[in-house]
Amino acid sequence: MTRLQIVVLLFPNVTQLDMTGPAQVFSHFPDTDVHLAWHNLEPVTTDCGWSIVPTVTLDQAPQADLLFVPGGRGAFELFEDAVALDFLRTQAAGARWVTSVCTGSFTLAAAGLLAGKRATSHWASMSMLSEFGCEPVGERVVQDGNVITGAGVTSGMDFALTVAATIFGEDVARRIQLMIEYDPAPPFDAGSPTTADPAFVDDMKQKMRTELLPLIAKVLGRE
Repeated sequence: MTRLQIVVLLFPNVTQLDMTGPAQVFSHFPDTDVHLAWHNLEPVTTDCGWSIVPTVTLDQAPQADLLFVPGGRGAFELFEDAVALDFLRTQAAGARWVTSVCTGSFTLAAAGLLAGKRATSHWASMSMLSEFGCEPVGERVVQDGNVITGAGVTSGMDFALTVAATIFGEDVARRIQLMIEYDPAPPFDAGSPTTADPAFVDDMKQKMRTELLPLIAKVLGRE
């Protein structure tokens, strides 16, 4: 039986939970290898200040069955990394599934992989996906053909369990969910823009647009 190959694009300033949440779920997939790919094998600094070590270089990465891009500030810094974007295009051409969590969808979009697709991202940046010809969808997990995108940060767990059910069946996904005791009960009802203080929502959304729109305009040649 051929083992499933998951290739994760690791990059500086990645939001670590975008990557490590799904990776924890991936680690329980049957007959699966997970590869963390970057330009070299030096430790990569996350948004938390500590580092994660790649397992393979971009040149050495196998062809992915499932290509995965997490998010974070670094996802936008990748807009100017032609090698990384070409890597995504090449991998996506042969992958069964092209996926992301949080603002990783913007990296896929910058590589030209989401045009005409329904996709999601972190709630505060999601609407800006339309700049790339995507249809933003405000759901935790969105599937459009072989493209599966997850919303912000913690939705990566929902995303990865959805992937597990899609590839291996619901029983496998349920067993993984039980194994990792994924049964969230947050202390505050403030994890969504529909329930949080509207002032917080407006402030975060404006800050995100101010920070990201110039980067998006630059990659689209609209400066």
